Parts: sequence; C-alpha cells; structure tokens
Amino acid sequence: MTVRSQITTEPSPATAAPSAVPVQPTAEPAPESAPGSQEGHDLDHQGQGKDDKHDDRDRDTPKFPHPKLRLEIRDLDHPGAVKFLGAVNASTLLSDAVKNVQRLLYRSAADKHTTCPPTRSVTVILRDMDGVAYTTGTDLDADHKEIHFSLSYIAAHIPSTPPSRLPAELTGVLTHELVHCYQWDAHGSAPGGLIEGIADWVRLNCDLSPPHWKREVKIDDPWDKGYQHTAYFLQYLEEQFGEGTVRRINEGLRSTREYEAKEFWVRLLGQEVEELWGEYCASVCDDDGKGSP
Repeated sequence: MTVRSQITTEPSPATAAPSAVPVQPTAEPAPESAPGSQEGHDLDHQGQGKDDKHDDRDRDTPKFPHPKLRLEIRDLDHPGAVKFLGAVNASTLLSDAVKNVQRLLYRSAADKHTTCPPTRSVTVILRDMDGVAYTTGTDLDADHKEIHFSLSYIAAHIPSTPPSRLPAELTGVLTHELVHCYQWDAHGSAPGGLIEGIADWVRLNCDLSPPHWKREVKIDDPWDKGYQHTAYFLQYLEEQFGEGTVRRINEGLRSTREYEAKEFWVRLLGQEVEELWGEYCASVCDDDGKGSP
C-alpha cells in the first residue's frame, strides 16, 4: 500500500522572522487520524497562531518562502514505516527542520548578505532501498526536490532505545537531506566533501549529532573528507572567524561559477584551506593532549 500525504506549510502573513535559537516542536501536534484513514489524507500545517491581531512591524517582517512538503510511504506494512510513523509527527518534523536549515544557512529573510534558494516543494519518499538517504531534483524543475529515505535502514539500523534516539536520528537524517534542498554548490563544481560537511554542520548545530560522532583527525585525512569530519572543521572555522562564517562559505558557493580552492578560501578567509586545516588539526591534537572531549 502506498500512502501520499501533503503537508501544506505556507506561513500566515503575521508569522515572525526565524529566531536565533533552534525551532522547538509545537506543543500541541495535530491529532492523529483514526486508523485506516491515512491513505490520500492531506495534512494542513498553516503556521497560524490563535491570535490574528499583529502590529504593522510584524506584518512588514520579511519571511522565508516555505515549501510545500509532501510525504509518500511506498509500503505501509514495512517495519520501517511502522517505526517511522510511531516515532515522529512528520508535519512538525519537516516544517521545523526547514526553518532550522533556513535559519542556519541564511539567518533571516531580511539578511541582505545571503540568498535563500526558491525551493518550492520537497517530497519525502520512504521506500525499500539500499543505503540510507539521498536528495534529487524532479522532472518538473530545479525548485522541486525529492528526498528518498530507506525503510530498510530505518527498520534495521536505527536503535529504538533510549526512546529519544529514534526520533533524533530520523530528524537528523532528514535535516541533513533538507540542507541539500537549500544549499549552494558553485554550479556543481564544489567539492562533494564540502557539500556533505555543510549538511552535517547544520545537523550538528541542531543538536542532532549521533553518539558516535566526535571531533577527531587522522594523519593524511583531507579537509574535505566530508560528513561529520568536515562538519567539525567548519565549526572550528565558525568559532575562529565568527558567527556566520559557514553562511559566508555557502553564499560564496552561490556566487562562484567555477570553484577554485585557493582563490575561494583566500578571498573568504584570507588563508588557503590546507593552512586552515593544519591549524584545526593542531588544535584537535592540543585539546586531546589536555584531555578535552
């Protein structure tokens, strides 16, 4: 059985700009549908508060465009589907994750130094497949994205204990993939490790890092090894050069038509990336010697 749910997430005109703290799940999630009523069901998430009276300042605050979010489950009877539906509220998870991605990569819609892509829709497809997850465009146009998430991985590889681990891992994987719906990549010329590192940097800053992640380096590791390894390097740069550094890197990938490492990093941070990586590795070794985690 295939289930298709549509989560409409268009904000009301009075929605405030994204805050500087992580978006928290809504206190009162929408009530669950009665058993057997999920197929073809639309989930409306309008983002409207109880009070429709707001001052002119709120109405004039620029807002990020919020995409239409859809969830498609290819096999409701699959153990991974049962596990997913029992652990999270898909509407709340996806809507909050989009807001976190936009906040961390672009800060606010009023920020004149960043440019958020016009992503119009994201369809999350849960299906039986190898691997974990991947993001792709659609045949419609580049503003519509699909995230494919493996039911087999959910069923077999995400622990259900402690109880908080399952929803955190599901949210972490989907947050990582949503970054791919919103980040820039120098017209496809940026290193893949940097792209994946930015995605895991967002996950790290949403407090969604898995227990096995840790800040470590090995001899001859490249800076763009990707994923959490590059994410911790980016976090180091954020701490060294100030809040918004990763945002600047992402924006630099928007304006760069053909990525060239030396020119890109010297222009942004005044040093070549290998030099920055060497300083990061030295700092990790120093911290390890002092007994830091």
